Amino acid sequence: MTKLDDLINRIIDRVNINLREPAFDVGPYVRELIDRDKFSKFYAFYGLTSQTPLRFHFSNCNIAGSYFLGKCCVDYSVIYKCDVRGDELKTRGEVFQSDGLRITLHDDETIVVKDSFLVKTLVHNHSHDPENPEYFPIQNTVSLHYANIHGSPVEGSFLGPFSTVDLTTIHDCVIGSYAYVQVGELSHSLVEPGTIWIKARDAFEFKYQYDPEILKAYIDTVIGSAPKGIFMDFVESRKGDFMEVFERAPSQSRALVPHGASLSRYAVVRGDNDIDDNVLVAQRSYLENTSMGKGANAQENCYLIDSRLEGFNVTAHGGKIIFADLGKRVFVGFNSFLRGTSENRLKVGQDCIVMPHTIIDVSEPLEIPPNSLVWGFISSPGDLESNCIDLDEFRKIDGDFDSGRLSFSGSGDRFVRGFRNRVQHILEANGAFFDSDGNSGHAQLGGMISFNIVQPYREGIYRGLYPTLEITP
Repeated sequence: MTKLDDLINRIIDRVNINLREPAFDVGPYVRELIDRDKFSKFYAFYGLTSQTPLRFHFSNCNIAGSYFLGKCCVDYSVIYKCDVRGDELKTRGEVFQSDGLRITLHDDETIVVKDSFLVKTLVHNHSHDPENPEYFPIQNTVSLHYANIHGSPVEGSFLGPFSTVDLTTIHDCVIGSYAYVQVGELSHSLVEPGTIWIKARDAFEFKYQYDPEILKAYIDTVIGSAPKGIFMDFVESRKGDFMEVFERAPSQSRALVPHGASLSRYAVVRGDNDIDDNVLVAQRSYLENTSMGKGANAQENCYLIDSRLEGFNVTAHGGKIIFADLGKRVFVGFNSFLRGTSENRLKVGQDCIVMPHTIIDVSEPLEIPPNSLVWGFISSPGDLESNCIDLDEFRKIDGDFDSGRLSFSGSGDRFVRGFRNRVQHILEANGAFFDSDGNSGHAQLGGMISFNIVQPYREGIYRGLYPTLEITP
């Protein structure tokens, strides 16, 4: 038995202790999930930029294929092909506001991963826990393929494949596959697969539940092996393109882009693409035969194929857009899957909000009207009756609203205003409005990052582990 085997067993024990309630054993999901040879096959890499506070600490860990930016500490963990992106962490002296209280940070915030096993997971944003504003912890946690941990401290939990925990502190929870949770705080809970749950205290609650049989066709968690389904088939069929990108030596972007735009060195770019000003194409995104209008972005694990985005579009982490035409200011939420066909393109009107974890998969023409709220599973125009509503009409809701598998209660106006404000913030943070007066964001700063690689032990009892590293300014 190698030190890596000891480490994985240690993580399993730590997570299982936390998940005594609900009773859940992560061991079968983890032990044979990844071939041991892969842990020593891939390098890890980190970004250096003068715009982001720097500290990297890695000890007793495997970080194969993973990317780190900002202040990140990893101890006794396996982080396999993940993005731990700390470019939005809070900084010393910054004032963090929560429930009307103002908290001044006495130090830079740090992402701390300990006793955890993360696979192809995105970690981004900053902790929204006011009790520990300098500390973004992920501890005693297992997270499977293409999950998102977005501004969410996580302790003692299991995140299924393609799940998202967004701006929510969770303790001792099981989050099912393709579930999306944004509820502020959650403890000792089991969230069923395919649950889309957004709650803002007494303001509103949005809850949608996928039909289990439909969801299973798209993502099915299989104990002891990689997940299966349409989502996995889609990403696995393009896996070779990413291998080519990561096998090259780190360098600056391979293509000329307009002033103010950024195309990551670690993105796949194929075919004929058009990138306008202030566009952001993040690492591990996939771009093929697509036009991106001014200020549009494709975040980590996004796939944009044979599509057209008119401008100021937000495609959140994991969003996939295939054979589709999107008007201006369309928001496509986390891990959403929008797919038309070459003969029957999907059209989404301007100012639409496509909720996180929405599946639109059509083989006939479908056009979503401008200014619409869209959610759930849509496979034909008839599904729009129960999965789409004009945003102005939704804002009028004050009380209970049910439509198909969706239940909503509270203020529709506060719900819509909250989403609109968040989309505006994302555009600003990504540099969509950059001009001669400034307004710079990730798109402008991305070109200033230099990349450095680190390698694991390739033989002996330490095979697959990385040496202890401390990297500071």
